[in-house]
Amino acid sequence: MATAANSVPHPTIVSIDPFVLATEQKGLHNRWHPDIPAYATVKPGQVFKLQCIDWTGAQIGNNDSSDDIKDVDLTKIHNLSGPIAVEGAEPGDCLVVDILDVTPFEKMPWGYTGIFELENGGGLFAREFQSRAAKAIWDFHGVYASSRHIPGVRFAGVSHPGLIGTAPSAELLATWTKRETELVDQHPGAVPAKALLPIEKGAYVGQDLPEDLRAKIYKEGARTIPGREHGGNCDIKNLSKGSRCYFPVYIKGANLSVGDLHFSQGDGEMTFCGAIEMAGIITLQTSIIRGGVEKFALKQPIFLPSPVDPLYSAKLVFEGISVDLHGDGKQYDMDATVAYKQAALNCITYLMKLGYTREQAYLLLSAAPVESHVGAIVDSPNACVTLALPLGIFENDILPREEGLVKRDFGQCAIRSDGVL
Repeated sequence: MATAANSVPHPTIVSIDPFVLATEQKGLHNRWHPDIPAYATVKPGQVFKLQCIDWTGAQIGNNDSSDDIKDVDLTKIHNLSGPIAVEGAEPGDCLVVDILDVTPFEKMPWGYTGIFELENGGGLFAREFQSRAAKAIWDFHGVYASSRHIPGVRFAGVSHPGLIGTAPSAELLATWTKRETELVDQHPGAVPAKALLPIEKGAYVGQDLPEDLRAKIYKEGARTIPGREHGGNCDIKNLSKGSRCYFPVYIKGANLSVGDLHFSQGDGEMTFCGAIEMAGIITLQTSIIRGGVEKFALKQPIFLPSPVDPLYSAKLVFEGISVDLHGDGKQYDMDATVAYKQAALNCITYLMKLGYTREQAYLLLSAAPVESHVGAIVDSPNACVTLALPLGIFENDILPREEGLVKRDFGQCAIRSDGVL
């Protein structure tokens, strides 16, 4: 007979409501700073859950307009759950984090992928496409996602945290600010900006703090947009349930934070809001390796990817080299970013031959379990990068045939109410 005596549920350390703005909730923050106090403390080995709001803090709705993407306030992102201190963690240690599960909220079985405005977020092809806001809403059916805005596809998601990391020390925070300020100064007026520097506007820590401490954090806190030495916004799609992460510890307690949960994502997350963004629940367990930074030469995190992966063995692979064949034909010197962009553009133009709009194709490559690999990076002058599109996600045959491709009408994704693309 089942017994309740030893059946203890894993505690939820941070509880949120996915339909309430982040700025009205406790246990969330959207800046990195060593002085943000731990919201809670766990013991090594303890299993615990964190509820996470979507990365924008509930600014995006399940509707058929991209006006909310156009008008999103990016000074208020990413909204992270935590920080969570781990008892006994000290600077120089390695914090081991096991990702045990990642799920959407039962009451919110949907997510979204967005293309952001050139002047507000951008994305991989912000300048090439002169990007205007667009989005796709994805409905979740167990492990599968499908979208009314991108018909003809259905795929299994690899749910994961887009953002997870430990708090920086004061010295590391100062290093980030210095080097990113220098980069911005080298490119005055760049659109999109080369880096997003500390800004008080939009900063938030969902705790009761002395006003002088709050002001200090808001003034100095690092933005959460890029990944850095501590982890952060790395958007590694295979860090799903079953993954293990090894993070350097910079301050006492480590102060782990996590958020930006994704139901699925393609390698590269190319539209900026390029995954299927969702609110959800992540289950974690931690341990500590003393002196791990020195033992493992831990300049940045090390990861063991998840053993769970959708089985899409048949793929159509697109190649890209470091020549701007979709633009002015310029030759670049071993530039893997240019090569990746060319592979993606080759795939986008192919999908347009099948009837998808450019916006739908761009969104799909960001959201689906697309894989990208560096094929060669030693053969001057061209780096070679590949992008693999799983055939099994499509309802129809998309393979090249002698008679050509069948073009269908897939409509359009959600666009701005003024119709501008």
